Amino acid sequence: MPIIILVADGVRTDTLRTAIASGALPAMAALLGAGGLHEITSVFPSVTGPAYIPFLMGRHPGSVGMPGLRWYDRSRKDCSTPGHSRSYVGIDMRLVDQDLDPGSKTMFELAPNSLGAMSVVTRGLDPSRCFTRGPVFAARTAWTHFRGDVAGWLEIDRYVSRRLVKDAREHKPDFVFAAFTGVDKVSHAFGHESKDVVAALRIVDDTIAAMRRDLERSGSWEATHLWVVSDHGHTPIRAHEDLVGVLQQLGHRPVAHPWIFTRDPRTAVMVSGNAMAHLYVDLESRTKRGWPALASEWSALASSLLARDSTDLLLLPYAGTKCEIRSRAAGSALLEWTANSYSYRPGSGDPLGIGERLAITGDESHAATLGSEYPDALVQIARIASSPRTGDIILSAARDWDLRAGFEPIPHVSSHGALHRDHMLVPLLASKPPARTPLRTVDLMPSALTALSIPHPRGLEGSSFL
Repeated sequence: MPIIILVADGVRTDTLRTAIASGALPAMAALLGAGGLHEITSVFPSVTGPAYIPFLMGRHPGSVGMPGLRWYDRSRKDCSTPGHSRSYVGIDMRLVDQDLDPGSKTMFELAPNSLGAMSVVTRGLDPSRCFTRGPVFAARTAWTHFRGDVAGWLEIDRYVSRRLVKDAREHKPDFVFAAFTGVDKVSHAFGHESKDVVAALRIVDDTIAAMRRDLERSGSWEATHLWVVSDHGHTPIRAHEDLVGVLQQLGHRPVAHPWIFTRDPRTAVMVSGNAMAHLYVDLESRTKRGWPALASEWSALASSLLARDSTDLLLLPYAGTKCEIRSRAAGSALLEWTANSYSYRPGSGDPLGIGERLAITGDESHAATLGSEYPDALVQIARIASSPRTGDIILSAARDWDLRAGFEPIPHVSSHGALHRDHMLVPLLASKPPARTPLRTVDLMPSALTALSIPHPRGLEGSSFL
């Protein structure tokens, strides 16, 4: 029973639904009629790279050691080079597989007869089954990225489409994972309402049509599950916060990408998406101490950041299983959790706007928050705050803002990464009806394993909807 996951990177559910209804995407319209379109929650940070982890590992990115697109290594063991940090935008992309928890299996390791394209995670994937690996393709994508060449990204999508169809026909894989980045690149450059977003979706639609024709000819289509999904949404950006500049003005000497050679830094700023950021303080410590231990020295900085128009939520992870959630307008609350129980207690206010919730399960938490501005926030905050690699202060940007003013080859007019619903809610278009309503992107991997009759490894954070 072949499983095919196609990521239309950055597409929102409303955009996809409208494009299908317009008649522009006939292959997806056929899927909609046979299976259905669902809206599920992605992960925090809602950004390409970390948000691919659920599809291929069935876990949240913080749980496997990838808390953001960029992160700082307090231990100095994982990132021993100057700057002691990672940025998966560039040469550090080659280090993703080694940075991930070695005890967490990937789909490629569990289903060896796989095919991958444009996958951030490739551990277990035979190099001959991933035509987007290697120096030639890396040079092409780097040249396209650093020139800010949106049309070039669409050409890369067309190339991926042609090769994916060809290789799937030849190899007849059990599992296929391929990402198409055109929607995201167009959205950053021209806005998510741009007509070119639909043009990028047509490339995905053509891929579906071609793969379906081949599978119908071979008699395999009826047994196939084909899922079209996204990793994050998009919202317009009106202003860009120079978070690094803010820290400099406050006298905290930050290290940040791309210039990581700061002499005697006091802080580290690691932006993802660009609507979220990890801020590391107390750089002399080699372990994560947690907020109460840092409060006496760093409370003024936290208050300064919360007072800025660019900040929506400020998260302060405690040591252990607690996190304080602050909002300038809505006060603060405390989140506590166990393995699958979450308690949210408003303090000076109710920053998530959901009222007190005590000892609720993950699924109950999902239901309680789904209609709010921060869907699935309790689970997402718990997962990211638990990671040893996460920041001492985590920022989720206000609407209309992102947190990186410079260094983007494509100047962003639309962005993502935060806990806002338009960033966190993504479509799942399925070729067959599910047995239960899908909830999260972490549900895709266990569902794929179920369809392939592969035993589920321990530690998965999603559950099968088949």
